[in-house]
This record gives sequence, C-alpha cells and structure tokens, in this order.
Amino acid sequence: MDASRRGPAPRSFRVPTWSRPARWRCFAMAEGLRVAAASQAKRLKSSSTNCEEIEKQEENGHQAKRFKRDQEDVEDQNKKLPKRKIVLLMAYSGKGYHGMQRNVGCPQFKTIEDDLVSALVQAGCIPENHGEDMKKMSFQRCARTDKGVSAAGQIVSLKVWLMDNILEKINNHLPSDIRILGLKRVTGGFNSKNKCDARTYSYMLPTFAFAPKDLDPQDETYRLSQETLEKVNRLLACYKGTHNFHNFTSQKKAKDPSANRYIMEMFCEEPFVREGLEFAVIKVKGQSFMMHQIRKMIGLVIAVVKGYTAESIMERSWGEEKVDVPKAPGLGLVLERVHFEKYNKRFGNDGLHEPLEWVEEEEKIAAFKEEHIYPTIINTEQEEKSMVNWMNTLSIHDFNSTATGAQANDGSSKNNNELDGSDGCDDDSD
Repeated sequence: MDASRRGPAPRSFRVPTWSRPARWRCFAMAEGLRVAAASQAKRLKSSSTNCEEIEKQEENGHQAKRFKRDQEDVEDQNKKLPKRKIVLLMAYSGKGYHGMQRNVGCPQFKTIEDDLVSALVQAGCIPENHGEDMKKMSFQRCARTDKGVSAAGQIVSLKVWLMDNILEKINNHLPSDIRILGLKRVTGGFNSKNKCDARTYSYMLPTFAFAPKDLDPQDETYRLSQETLEKVNRLLACYKGTHNFHNFTSQKKAKDPSANRYIMEMFCEEPFVREGLEFAVIKVKGQSFMMHQIRKMIGLVIAVVKGYTAESIMERSWGEEKVDVPKAPGLGLVLERVHFEKYNKRFGNDGLHEPLEWVEEEEKIAAFKEEHIYPTIINTEQEEKSMVNWMNTLSIHDFNSTATGAQANDGSSKNNNELDGSDGCDDDSD
C-alpha cells in the first residue's frame, strides 16, 4: 500500500498517572465495598441459620403436635373399649426409689407410682390427664412402702380401658425392677386398701444378728444353731394375738385404742447361705401395722437373743410404761402379699368375679424375688454393713429407761438407720 494512503500513525498507549489523593479515594471505595460485601454475607448466613432454627423449631413443634394427635387418636380409639375396675399384682425392688406413693410436686424424688402411672399412660390404659390426677382413675394402693422397701405382692386398684395384652403393654414401658405379674377384675366399688383383711411381710437378715453380743459382730462364718432358732421362734410367737404396740411406733400413747394390733403369725424360717453369708427370713402376718412396728418387733427380739435384755421386757413393752425398743434396719423388709378373705368369700364365686388369690402367679413371684429382691438385699448388706452398724448401737439403749431416757436413746440411734422412716407398712395413714 502507498504510504500516502495510510492513516496517521497510532499514538503510543500511556497509563494515566493518578494523584495520591485519587488513589486513596479508590482504596477507600474498595475497602468499603469489601466490608459491605462481608456484612451482607454475614447477614445472609445469619438469616440462613435463623431460618434453619425456625424450621427446626417448627419441625419439633409439628412432631410434638403429631405425637399429641397420635396420643389423642389412641385415647379416642381406646374410649371405645370397656372401662373396668381392676387390680394389678405388682412386684418391685425398692432400691433407688423414694417409696411407693407418688410425691406430687416433687419430681426429684422418684417413686414406684411415678413409673407405674407413666407406663399406664404410654400403654394407653388411661388418659394422660388421669396420670396427673390419680383420683380420676380411682387409684388406690393396698399398702405404702417406704424408701428402699421392696414388694413381691403389692396390690393396686384402678379403672382402666381393658384392652388385649394389657399386661405385656404395661410391662413394655416399665423398668425391669418393676413388674406387673397379674390382673383381675373386681367390683366397681372395690378399694384395695379398705378391702384388705391382712398383710404379710418378710424380713431378710444375716443370722449373725442372733449371735451372742460378745462375739465379733462381723463374723461372716457364724451359723445359726437349731437351739437358737427355736429360741427366736419362741420369742416371735409371743407377739401373736392382740397387744398394745404403743412402744413399737412413734406418736402413739398407751391409751390410744389404735395402738392395739392383732398379729396372726410370726416365725423365722430355716437359714440358708448366699455369697458365703448365712441369712434367714422372718415372716409376720397381721391385720395392719403402724409405722416402724415390724422393725421394732424384730429389733427387740434380736436384743433379747443377743443378751442385751431379759425376755420379760416383751410383756413390759405391751404395758403402759414407756420402754426403749430398738428399731432394726429397713433393709430386708419386703411386702410379701395382701389378703382379701372377706371379699373372696362374698364375691369370689359369684360367677362374675375371681377370688383375689394368685396361685398361678406364684412361680413368677418367686422368680422376681430371686432375680431382683434377694440379690439387692444381700449385696447391699455386704457393701454397706447396715445390720453390723445397727448392732453397734444396741449397747447405748437403756432397756430399763424412763420415758425421757427412751426418747433420747431412740433419737441417738436414728442416724445409724440407713432407711429411716416408715416400715413400708403404715397401712392406716393413707
């Protein structure tokens, strides 16, 4: 191409030179944009997190509503089932529980009834609001048991929706140390406490409790002789009949008619060895018992057999005089069974109701005791030495003391009783 026809030569490219203030303004604008972007990202992240939390809360709320709707659906379905008055045969190990009776407003003290009512609600046997107010289901226990006291034959009466496989459904929601072993229909006005004619308790203790006081109280090789067993049973038999047991409880005066109690039988069974330690079981059947009564009845016999006091103290303890009666430890006390002879005679063969007897459940009762009750008593005694510690307090009792002295000694030995409180047979104070 002719050079004359070419355009002007291109100018050389030059990078503009910015002044220092201009560069600062540029940097400031860039920094502002960066901060704004970071702030926007933070807001977006926070908004996302909040949305996730809101969604999670809504999901939880939906789940709670679904559970409530499911519960209501179950209740609506169960309302079509017949509602009947029944009794449940219960067995439980009391260790770790603050007794049988529910402590309304004290959730920190777990009781047997807390777990039972929860299981009844979850199984669909009763409405949820009946669990909050037990009177709505006409609930009544036959006997209270105190902290740590077990039962192999507790009876509770209540109204439930009578469904198929009800025992299995209840037990599925109970811990292994509480079992419902039987169920029977009863009359509409039945009350397990008021209709009970008698109660049988057992007390399991190491036989070294009957060893002479001058022997080592921790001698686990001690074995109960036949002669000593016969003496123990002779003394226990003295309790049979009606006596004034004001010295065997608290806050009862000698002339209080309610201190008179009828004992049907009391005896000690043949000893047996477990974990290298010999034990025996004392059984007592009576119409009803007062707070501490059984433990004091056994405590006084131990004091006599060991040689701390004469046999004559038993007759004296039933008189008006105040006698210092030692209270044996709570460990080992078990509610064995409750009796309904009058009810069975009237309704047991009426063609509509069964007698409240549990012959078919005997094997399950025995198995539960072997698995849950006896091992707990034996292991706790070996670990905590409750009987040994209590026996060490017998020497401070003044069995010839006045009323003032007896009260002082009773107070000084309280701290040595691991399971202080009622015998679990405070039958007439519900």
